[in-house]
Amino acid sequence: MKFLHTMIRASNLDDTLDFFCNKLGLQEVNRYDSDAGRFTLVFLAAPQDVERAREDQAPLVEITYNWDPEAYDGGRNFGHLAYRVDDIYAICQQLMDSGVTINRPPRDGRMAFVRSPDGISVELLQAGEAMAPAEPWASMENTGTW
Repeated sequence: MKFLHTMIRASNLDDTLDFFCNKLGLQEVNRYDSDAGRFTLVFLAAPQDVERAREDQAPLVEITYNWDPEAYDGGRNFGHLAYRVDDIYAICQQLMDSGVTINRPPRDGRMAFVRSPDGISVELLQAGEAMAPAEPWASMENTGTW
């Protein structure tokens, strides 16, 4: 068995790609538009997985955008995506500076949660050992749900 991708739906493709690509740092590796089906699929990979994703078509996040408007709820029921990061404090600062709310700050120097525009929780995990607790993270409260 081999992991291929996780599919999430986007109500606004531009907002979703802005979050996952511009703010979180994933890279688009493939895109498919279906005129007959009236949908777009955009496949994203973490920077360290891009080469493997292009060769094996995995591991990927598939963003599904249906051209006809639909209301999506239940993102919380999905659970979450998780990514290992080299510097959890730096990425959380970058996300905050980009207007993303840190729902669960990395108080422990190891784990944080943010949410996509469609309510998908994204867990960020520090690579290797946890970083030493540091401000402003150590005293930052949770915001919203994660």
